[in-house]
Amino acid sequence: MERKLIDRKDAEIALTWDLSSLYDSVESMKSDGDRILSFSRKLEADFQGKLEDSYTINLCLDGLREILPVMNRTGAYSHLKLMADTTDNSSLELKSMVSDALSKARSMLSFIDTEILEADEETIKKAINDSPENRHYLTELLRYKPHILGKEAEKVISSLGTVLEAPYNIYNRAKLADMDFGTFTAGGKEHPLGFVLFENGYEFDTDTETRRAAFRTFSDKLSEYQNTVASVYQTKLSTEKALSEIRGFSSVTESLLFSQKVPREMYDRQIDLIYEKLAPHMRRFARLLKKIHKLDEMRYEDLKLAVDPEFEPGISTAEAKGHLLQGLSVLGSEYAGMIVRAFDERWIDFVQNRGKSTGAFCSSPYGAHPYILISWTERMREVFVLAHELGHAGHFQLSHSMQNVFDSRPSLYFIEAPSTMNEMLMANHLVKSSTDARFRRWVYSTMISRTYYHNFVTHLLEARYQREVYRIVENGGSVTASKLNSIFKEVLQGFWGDSVELTAGSELTWMRQPHYFMGLYPYTYSAGLTIATEVAKRVDGGDSSAIEDWKRTLEAGGTLDPIELAKLAGVDITSDTPLLNTIDRIGFLIGEIERLTEEIETDNLN
Repeated sequence: MERKLIDRKDAEIALTWDLSSLYDSVESMKSDGDRILSFSRKLEADFQGKLEDSYTINLCLDGLREILPVMNRTGAYSHLKLMADTTDNSSLELKSMVSDALSKARSMLSFIDTEILEADEETIKKAINDSPENRHYLTELLRYKPHILGKEAEKVISSLGTVLEAPYNIYNRAKLADMDFGTFTAGGKEHPLGFVLFENGYEFDTDTETRRAAFRTFSDKLSEYQNTVASVYQTKLSTEKALSEIRGFSSVTESLLFSQKVPREMYDRQIDLIYEKLAPHMRRFARLLKKIHKLDEMRYEDLKLAVDPEFEPGISTAEAKGHLLQGLSVLGSEYAGMIVRAFDERWIDFVQNRGKSTGAFCSSPYGAHPYILISWTERMREVFVLAHELGHAGHFQLSHSMQNVFDSRPSLYFIEAPSTMNEMLMANHLVKSSTDARFRRWVYSTMISRTYYHNFVTHLLEARYQREVYRIVENGGSVTASKLNSIFKEVLQGFWGDSVELTAGSELTWMRQPHYFMGLYPYTYSAGLTIATEVAKRVDGGDSSAIEDWKRTLEAGGTLDPIELAKLAGVDITSDTPLLNTIDRIGFLIGEIERLTEEIETDNLN
């Protein structure tokens, strides 16, 4: 299949998202930017120095609840425009302008938390009892009290928002706008190359020469930028360390887990158990891929190969809509209505174009419908990616409908549970829809190579690497590109053993993800998928209350901590059991793929 990237201006409109439900023009968004600043000035003028009683505290927080959704919308609009095309300088300028305005607004509003905490505890408790809408915000504020600084210090930190976001923005700019991958040669032909083309195409290419040549060229270009990206990452790490120290945390890790409401033992267990217990299963899977594809050796760049690439059907976006409606029908008619709207009202950006953000994500600004970015490759596996992102969309549609802006977002630990739950439901639906051995093998192998590999392998190895990086920084050290390469390669070697040849370039995988610029995000993928696997097992087993429990869990938003949310869904994440069950499930699926492969090969011989 010929691969090429078009410019954004040449994209088919129907395959792009429609941002007009956020703002019908840049000018109207700028008007809201002015409104944010003027409203923040008014809150500052009306309430600074006056938050001494329950009534005034709640009145001020009512005003904050009014302006936060507007801030969410402007931030989302500028971010989405840039992620659609990072080469567009006007979008870059707009993002910078909005980030600056939001930083100014947060600086003006920073007095709220510090002044509330200056009040005596009885006053704060009265404010909690007097306002159900502000109760959770105030309760959380009391939890953070030991780590809140003085009024002037908090104002300075808030005013530095654009600076604190700089490492993430610089990384994305280098990756998506500056890295020109040019072309590579394979099979006597020249092929175009780019981040999206590699990660959404060549990485899965069944032609060994093409796949390996693309990886080599891709890695060579990453290598040219490794020192710059490592320096940007070190800046992010140094910032996190400084902020954790001045806020009185013992380490960066403690500060990040505190915000997630997750104890350290759960974080470490998630990483260590998977690294140890899952590795034998995935090595078995790697050996199976080598056998099926008759490879001379199993290299790192071969791991994304499909078990049966010739079988995977092509699929249009319209056909995907039908599959999603069928596969997720168990979630009810309202959920189905959201899926229809997502397609019909252009919530989804499908097109592949130069400068577009890699991967896929869902942005869910409060008070507006979600937006999904994906680079559609017309492969059936993309249905699972879209189901994943619609899981985020459905989650926040439900939580936003039931919770105010203070209470709508759960801990990062839980954030990937609704998305991966949708992948489980799609897989269960597809398996039940056919008795054909080849089709069932395709479903099982897609679950391994996409759902579990992505969440339980890719992000788990990132988490293991990230934990080691934080240990170095917390002990007073720093990291360079060569050090980061060494850490990542050691993590890969420990997991894959001698089943996979780690070719040159595998150590640069740390450069490919933005997650390291987003706190302790990588390990939460496996956390969410563990919860999803257990809930999906309840649904598949015919538990009549499982879906309603799940909907109540999604509606709870951020009003419960991760342990309470999981419990509401019927899962006890304080024990090893759900995690071990999930690893066993992966082993079972790989066993089924092996069994079906033997059955198919026997039938072919006969």
